[in-house]
Amino acid sequence: MQTMPAHAAHHDDHEIETLQEFDATVSARGTLAGHRVQGVDLTDRTRELLTTDTTGAVFLGCAMREEAAAKIRADGALVFPPVPGLPFDPYRGLLYSPDELFASLADGYESTPDALAYSWFQRTKADRDIYASMLRAVHDDSVSDALDELLSGARVVGVMGGHAMARGTEEYAGAARLGRELARAGLTVATGGGPGAMEAANLGAYAAPFDDEMLTESLELLAKAPHFTPSITAWASAAFEIRTRWPGGGPSVGIPTWFYGHEPPNAFASHLAKYFANATREDGLLARSNAGVVFLPGAAGTVQEIFDNATPNYYESRGEPTPMVLVDRAHWTERLPAWPLLKSLAGGRPMERRIALVDRIEEAPGALKRLGG
Repeated sequence: MQTMPAHAAHHDDHEIETLQEFDATVSARGTLAGHRVQGVDLTDRTRELLTTDTTGAVFLGCAMREEAAAKIRADGALVFPPVPGLPFDPYRGLLYSPDELFASLADGYESTPDALAYSWFQRTKADRDIYASMLRAVHDDSVSDALDELLSGARVVGVMGGHAMARGTEEYAGAARLGRELARAGLTVATGGGPGAMEAANLGAYAAPFDDEMLTESLELLAKAPHFTPSITAWASAAFEIRTRWPGGGPSVGIPTWFYGHEPPNAFASHLAKYFANATREDGLLARSNAGVVFLPGAAGTVQEIFDNATPNYYESRGEPTPMVLVDRAHWTERLPAWPLLKSLAGGRPMERRIALVDRIEEAPGALKRLGG
């Protein structure tokens, strides 16, 4: 089964993103010259900073005492201090966890870091403030960097689908079984990180190490809060109840956005790459799905994702075309006839061998395999 480290060790060894890495580097190398230290609280490492060479180093959003900062600057290092009063860290070195974004959920969703970041976004977006837009860009770039480090060497399958799919439905259960099967096949499941079909696939990956009974009971528990409206608090609390009852679920990735503020992230993705810019998020999710993408029935967002994915496959701009599996023939040929257009586009090109339309969600893993995912 796919195992994803909490912090992948594949990043550039001049990047330091945790206090443990900081200590290990100082003791092993005796120098921080040329290193990048990102979002680490160094308040209790004044002695180390005063006695270690930091020539050419860059400190991004690291809290430290004034004497340490003065000495580092004298060494010729760059110090970007933490930004006070922000509900998020623009220089963060790691992806979010559900516990982090939903901290204080017991006091209501409105008081969580997720909700506070969204209201900051709404406030500053309206002002067209260059400083705020720069902070959003720095944050999103940090998230992309952390996502690349996490997924280095992983075989990633994207599962796309709308947020409207309600808990308690047969479709939701099917999407959860799909996520579970993909995770058990050693693939990393990646979704848009929101509710509905996205949550179901992340739940399936979470359920991968457990028996059938766990998934059955989880689906029953979740059905009591079928949708994230009217109460995100009740919706998210139901998910955390499952995580408490069955701790240590399988890993997966969710890539949500604050652009859709009405849409909270789901608690089953172990790693959440949450973005302010939706375009960066959309492209990043599809570009990283190197083992193919499964498209469940959805509306405008899912249609957009189909063609966002088809374009680089058509031009082969990311190399060889990746598999695309559309699920639900009636949906994609009658209700929203994306399949005929996709088929016409693919005609006579290498991507033609990499697309499939299946009737039922249960057929998707087999189709992926057949297409070479």
